[in-house]
Amino acid sequence: MGFSDLLEQVGSTGRFQILHVTLLCTPVLMMASHNLLQNFVAVVPPHYCSAHSNLSQSQLSPEEALRITVPQDHRGKPHRCQRYVVPQWHLLDKNGTSNLRKEGNSVDDLDADLQGCMDGWTYNMTDRSSTIISDWHLVCDLHSLKQMGQTIYMGGVLVGAFLFGTLADRYGRRILLLISYILMAVSGTCAAFSPSFPLFCFFRFGCGMALSGMALNSFSLIVEWIPTRVRTVVGTITGYCYTVGQLILALMAYYIRDWRWLTLAVSLPFYVFFLYAWWFHESARWLALNNKPDQAIKGLKSVAKFNRRCDEGEKIDIKMLQESMKNELSSSKGSYTALDLFRTPYMRITTVCLAAVWLSTSFAYYGLSMDLQKFGVDIYLIQVIFGAVDIPAKIIITVTMSYIGRRPSQCGALIIAGVTILINLLVPYDQQTLRTSLAVVGKGCLSASFNCCYLYTGELYPTIIRQNGMGFVSSMARVGAMVAPMVRLTGDYIPWLPGLIYGGAPILSGVAAIFLPETLGTPLPDTIQDVEESKSSWFTQGQKKHIKLEERKREREKGEKMIYPHLNFLFCTQGIWETLQNVTKGNNNLGRHRGEPPKACCLRAFVLYF
Repeated sequence: MGFSDLLEQVGSTGRFQILHVTLLCTPVLMMASHNLLQNFVAVVPPHYCSAHSNLSQSQLSPEEALRITVPQDHRGKPHRCQRYVVPQWHLLDKNGTSNLRKEGNSVDDLDADLQGCMDGWTYNMTDRSSTIISDWHLVCDLHSLKQMGQTIYMGGVLVGAFLFGTLADRYGRRILLLISYILMAVSGTCAAFSPSFPLFCFFRFGCGMALSGMALNSFSLIVEWIPTRVRTVVGTITGYCYTVGQLILALMAYYIRDWRWLTLAVSLPFYVFFLYAWWFHESARWLALNNKPDQAIKGLKSVAKFNRRCDEGEKIDIKMLQESMKNELSSSKGSYTALDLFRTPYMRITTVCLAAVWLSTSFAYYGLSMDLQKFGVDIYLIQVIFGAVDIPAKIIITVTMSYIGRRPSQCGALIIAGVTILINLLVPYDQQTLRTSLAVVGKGCLSASFNCCYLYTGELYPTIIRQNGMGFVSSMARVGAMVAPMVRLTGDYIPWLPGLIYGGAPILSGVAAIFLPETLGTPLPDTIQDVEESKSSWFTQGQKKHIKLEERKREREKGEKMIYPHLNFLFCTQGIWETLQNVTKGNNNLGRHRGEPPKACCLRAFVLYF
């Protein structure tokens, strides 16, 4: 008897689970709003240097003052960061003379001296009533602070992953989730009323920490109270909650044009989440593994009562709980750290490749998603499109993972994303429709890559270090998200360099993913020894779902050769040829899954062997 049987006894998919998952998924809607909030609170409005102070009493119109004060840039628009040292009065008329011209200003001096914006900036706030850019003048020499603000936020996400992940294993998921909710609410509220940019960044750092705490502990509480058979469905629902959250952010930003009120609006709901989170039950599995069997039994009986299974719940006692958790309790006695991810050869290969996949996926995702203004399209519309593309992307990647395999899906999503980003570098800036379309395809592929790597990583790491492995690679994703905004600053020196880096990283990691074994149809490993002993069966292509690990070991002992797709291309070619011959001769059962038609078998063989 396992813990899953105990969960079935009290009701594994009853009213409690439905309400529990609903209440935990609701905050995910607002998590997306905080993650992408920078797109709207840090919009850079059109701006130029304010006119000279001695022109304030003149009878010039704003257009005339702008003409004689600010030069034009290469696009024929007022320069954002420079103005004339002295007003160029001769620019007021076509003949080069003006009755308003001051003495001493040469009308023939077209190479006038320039200076910075000594009297500040004038902003065109037709789209937003205020942003952190206009309030704190984060333009020109200070424009890099915009990207720094997002990097600091992502730094909070990274620190929160380490802090809340460690504390949750020691003190429980529920209490850390409560702390995360109130931290997000308070930090978001304080950020909305920050009097200075440094304080704003400090509170945004707190928001980032809270976001990690919510993500980690919400997911743990969800999966530890539901049976294995519905985890895929629930995981998909949770992912789509984040997608819907992106659409909600666009809607809220459209109607709330002031950055302070928008920040407050996406933070206030977390006070409500904090209040109802007191109802959440601590994970009975965690309580049992941490020598708190009485509390675990109390929680299970409460769930049984809520699911109207009081009689079954009353039968649960400490002896039954210990018997059901026997395997988990024995496994928990071992001590494992992140160093175990690198101790053995195949764990090292897996960890390095997965780190590259996670880092580049997050790096390119936030590099593409966090600067919507560069597309020259309405930022509210592009946010809706970027959010909506996740829906078909996640459906497609789910199908390909199930029928083609995890590795081809992961490689394909990353490489296609990188290629579309690189192609965008070749598209002229004025072709906004094409540029936006390519960006949408790239963003969809990166969203699909995120979906794939979550599942793929869980299947590659053995049970005893799966949490350590997920924590390490997700930390690499946070590092990628931190670096992404700063890379955009290289465009000040080489305009095409950010796009090259954003596009090149996914392609390189897509190639690295080829070195990972296929896990479609294979049993999950429990120990590091399982990984090392089953390495040949993991790297062998065209596996059958019903072959067990022991059978594969006996086949290797008989002389079966291990196929590495990145080393033994000849073996791959031979395997494809044999499969095609068998299908052609009518031997349709060889190398096929049950019920798989010959054409599908041929296609699957080609993709997997490649």
